[in-house]
Amino acid sequence: MRSLLVLGGVLALAVTPAAQAQGQSAAPAASTAASEDPVDPQAVEALKRMSTFLTSMGTFKLTSTAAIDVVTADNQKVQMDSVTVYQVKKPGIAISYNSDMKQRQYLYDGKQFTIFAPAMGYYATIPAPATNREFLKELHERTGIELPLEDLFRWADEDQSDIVALTSAFNVGTATIDGARTDHWAFRSNDFDWELWIEQGDRPLPRKIVITDRTDPTLPSFTARLNWEVNPTLNDADFTYVPGPGAIAIQIASAAGAGQ
Repeated sequence: MRSLLVLGGVLALAVTPAAQAQGQSAAPAASTAASEDPVDPQAVEALKRMSTFLTSMGTFKLTSTAAIDVVTADNQKVQMDSVTVYQVKKPGIAISYNSDMKQRQYLYDGKQFTIFAPAMGYYATIPAPATNREFLKELHERTGIELPLEDLFRWADEDQSDIVALTSAFNVGTATIDGARTDHWAFRSNDFDWELWIEQGDRPLPRKIVITDRTDPTLPSFTARLNWEVNPTLNDADFTYVPGPGAIAIQIASAAGAGQ
């Protein structure tokens, strides 16, 4: 569940990090959370099936329209909107994050990874492994950076630590999200409650996600609606960063204790 917490694009260059999100009403089926086993195996299976499908796609485009609660010094919640556009192929990841607070571009082309802050003109580039999976793992180990949504792809991995960390998982019911019929699942893990609306049928795509931080008494949350384009044609140029006039190269800070 680590990168679900950065869905709003709360990633940093070696400069200044930005501040760091609604949902269907609970159906009577939510009472299943009180059953003997608080973690419904069907909820876990839904996560695994979703991840297996996501990793099977050769290419995809995804637009995440999100809102995040920001808590003021007086413990008042205010809401900020953002739009994040993803393009993914094998290998290749391109993410463009835009909000009133900040803008970021993240580009991986199978050889190198670049973060670019358009408003400031800063960019940072590091060498990267040849596959998306290896790249995401090494990026986190070297820099502490995790790209938004990457956890959605991990539930079918051999690493079961996130599944073991679940303290509650149950089916809330069904809902229609942007015209798609979905199953609504609710989860609790560590200090966070989170929900996923997963499309029914042979395309188990996540269509909406909500994350609520229980460590804060104001219970701030993040909400994103996810619209997908499966297997579009993508060009190599979409994943390669070419510095423009005035762009300034900086270093990506290493993760604490990462050894680099």
